[in-house]
Amino acid sequence: MKPKKKGHRFGLHRVLEPTGVLPQPSWKLDPEPVCCDNELLIEVTRLNIDSASFNQMKEESGVDPEGVKERILSIVRERGKMHNPVTGSGGMLIGRVAEIGPAFPGRELRPGDRIAALVSLSLTPLSLSAIQSVDMETGQVEVCGTAVLFASGPYAVLPDDLPEPLALAVLDVCGAPAQVARLVHPGQTVAVMGGGGKSGLLSLYQARKQAGAEGRILALEAGAGACEAISSLNVADHVIRVDARDPVAVLEAVEQATGGALADLTFNCVNVPGTELSTVLATRDGGTVYHFSTAVRFTTAALGAEGLGKDVHMMIGNGFAPGHAERALEILRESPGVRAILEKRYQVTAG
Repeated sequence: MKPKKKGHRFGLHRVLEPTGVLPQPSWKLDPEPVCCDNELLIEVTRLNIDSASFNQMKEESGVDPEGVKERILSIVRERGKMHNPVTGSGGMLIGRVAEIGPAFPGRELRPGDRIAALVSLSLTPLSLSAIQSVDMETGQVEVCGTAVLFASGPYAVLPDDLPEPLALAVLDVCGAPAQVARLVHPGQTVAVMGGGGKSGLLSLYQARKQAGAEGRILALEAGAGACEAISSLNVADHVIRVDARDPVAVLEAVEQATGGALADLTFNCVNVPGTELSTVLATRDGGTVYHFSTAVRFTTAALGAEGLGKDVHMMIGNGFAPGHAERALEILRESPGVRAILEKRYQVTAG
């Protein structure tokens, strides 16, 4: 048997344009479905497009499913990956293992295993032969294609007790509750902006768990239905309906809910731009702002905080943390309420 081509751990061998950069910031990757010695080749069945990216494509297409479908195909054809040039974000995928390079570190895997790649589509070599359907509500896309996972890329074997669309949706944002678990301590006041989205719901649940009965949890959400859903979970002390793009309204609402003390930590899980200053204003001096949303413009957040005279510790959301996939999936098992909301949203049958 002909020996396989050696691949770079971080995927540098797949970068076509410009040379010398890592796969994520590159413009174009080589998606050829030939497995190098340290790669995993995946038969892709479903994509979960990043929320900020999907919203942008919906607006661009006039909320036309065929327009979104063609935009996804054109990006993948042009770039060899699903990397939205407007938002800079991607999403994630699930599929079946097609081939395992002899030097790939996941030795427990077997061909045919169902897995989720826990890395962004913005750095994943991807080739699509067809798109069967686009869910305009959830951003999930049924596809036929192939993808490559580098040796450095984390993944999760899909659980048997959760439907694929639900598992994919949760694994797409599994970094959020993991970071909440790291940062929130008992008794703290925590605000979650965009609390009705999937990352927001998981973050609220984890924040309640970490802060305990003495803590105070604020859920900020623009949608009436989403506010009702949050209220049904009993994870937030205050469910505040407010547009996160209105910093003055957010400040006034948080001041009222906290008696002027503001939040010790604020997590931004909003999927639209223009929420940076609201997140900063919701947080007390000396507190922490965690920008999980990929719609956040970090120069706006940094310069805006400076202009407001706010001394806050700002963190950029990192979608990876050890054990993040298991933690997020466990929330679905621990909380029938969170699971029911997401099952309804992703149109899967409970059971």
